[in-house]
Amino acid sequence: MVKVVCLGIHIVDILGRHVSYIPKGQSVLLLDEIRITVAGTAAGASIDLAKLGAEVYAMGAIGQDGLGDFIINTMQSYGVNTDSLIRKTDVQTSATMLPIRPNGERPALHVIGANGELCYDDLNLDVIANADFLHMGGATLLPKLDGEPMAEVLKFAKEHGVSTTFDQVLVEKPNLMDIIGPSLPYIDYFMPGFEEAQMICGLTDRIDMIKFFLDRGVKHTVFKLGGQGSSIAYYSDNGNIVEIRLPIFNVPVVDSTGCGDAYCAGFIVGRSLGWDLKKSGLLGTSSAALVITGLGSDAGIVNLEKTIEFMNKAERLPIED
Repeated sequence: MVKVVCLGIHIVDILGRHVSYIPKGQSVLLLDEIRITVAGTAAGASIDLAKLGAEVYAMGAIGQDGLGDFIINTMQSYGVNTDSLIRKTDVQTSATMLPIRPNGERPALHVIGANGELCYDDLNLDVIANADFLHMGGATLLPKLDGEPMAEVLKFAKEHGVSTTFDQVLVEKPNLMDIIGPSLPYIDYFMPGFEEAQMICGLTDRIDMIKFFLDRGVKHTVFKLGGQGSSIAYYSDNGNIVEIRLPIFNVPVVDSTGCGDAYCAGFIVGRSLGWDLKKSGLLGTSSAALVITGLGSDAGIVNLEKTIEFMNKAERLPIED
């Protein structure tokens, strides 16, 4: 069983659908469903990884409050080890309110909370050193870990033979390269959304963007392209860029919350099984497709067997470049 440390943001999501408008004044809008889930670029991936059969260790910061208790209890119910979650006093657990639109889009109202207090000294390096993968999730929303401290964690992992994956949060900041740049030489699989990658490098052409990140030390770029699937790229031995394009599956869209986290989880499990990049990407795509069919980042995925069955049978939509 692959051992994965998911380091980064841990959030409680409060989701409601369908929200087509915000009522004026103190008026009421009746919704179809409201859920509370564990989410965040690290925590969401943790639960998906556990469902897919991985041995998962959560690492991050939560508050000494009921929301923090909810995160621990929920993650433990899925078999995630929470011993490396630090409880912070005088700050609440990070939380997000998500009004889900009828098309599945989800604007976010966020309290950074305890995630903003996570620092290098909080981390259990022994747990990282004994992992197979370190999934770094939530750069740009970890102000005391972003930048050089995050690079040090990833460097430590590489020095101990741990494969590294990296995802971030879509936050527009003027200094994104200062935050992300130091980590790039220590990332095996750089897995942002395409819009996130564009904001970091300031480019728009996909191949130019791939080259930008590979030239700065990333071993593989794994761009999540939303409705256009995903792109996995690397330099061949002769120095040429090799790109693999993967489609999405034809499924009903309910809520896109957590789809990127699910993709990362499926991809990591695929690589741990010895699968090639394409098949691992398809497992990631399948995981994301299952999540998008329900409300919340924990929807859809049952286990690895059923996810593989879906991957082999579901209709794939054509790629439109």
